[in-house]
Amino acid sequence: MEYVFPPPPVVAVPIAESSDAASTRECFAVRRIYCVGRNYAAHAREMGHDPEREPPFFFSKPADAVVYVPPGTTGEFPYPSSTQDVHHEIELVVAIGRAGRDIAVEDALDHVYGYAVGLDMTRRDLQAQAKKMGRPWDTAKGFDHSAPLGPIHPVSRVGHVEHGAIWLEVGSVERQRSDVSALIWSTAETIACLSTLFTLQPGDLIFTGTPEGVAAVARGDVMTGGVEGLGQLKVRVA
Repeated sequence: MEYVFPPPPVVAVPIAESSDAASTRECFAVRRIYCVGRNYAAHAREMGHDPEREPPFFFSKPADAVVYVPPGTTGEFPYPSSTQDVHHEIELVVAIGRAGRDIAVEDALDHVYGYAVGLDMTRRDLQAQAKKMGRPWDTAKGFDHSAPLGPIHPVSRVGHVEHGAIWLEVGSVERQRSDVSALIWSTAETIACLSTLFTLQPGDLIFTGTPEGVAAVARGDVMTGGVEGLGQLKVRVA
């Protein structure tokens, strides 16, 4: 088969501690990115919604929105165009390692390969316009570089992340802090629900939602966030 232009490279995220040598490092090839909206009660309320009345809902980012940030380094997030209000959203990210559809909640964690720390960067002003007009969120959520991500930690090493602190600072000021156990829809419930809408495949990533405290960033800001047991993610707004 011949292509009219070279196909894009596979988007891949290294596995934590797999190897120090790039030539032998194990990587997770990213297929799709799914995101859960308003999955912490306090965040739902700060966005003007009642979490008790809302079933889970989802949106997507393209795989090439991922910007991998190696541990101990500072990644770069280029401030995007066509916006004046970009917000940080720190999240626990689930990496799917086994295919499935209509997965039962009690079986859902068997489909998880590992976990990572990620940022769901958001053009909040474009999102507000889309909500007001009843339009999709693609331009607000799926833009270039909108998914900074740390390495993936396999379940075989860290277990399942069902509780533990999740937090984010901008400079020296803490903006977001909660516990993964405060998710409205747990990882297992999210996987089960999402699998009724899509056939999940190895390589899929699920951003599980962000806690309260989302706010705007400016050029030059340094965001540092993490999830207990998964290390931290550090990103500068370029």
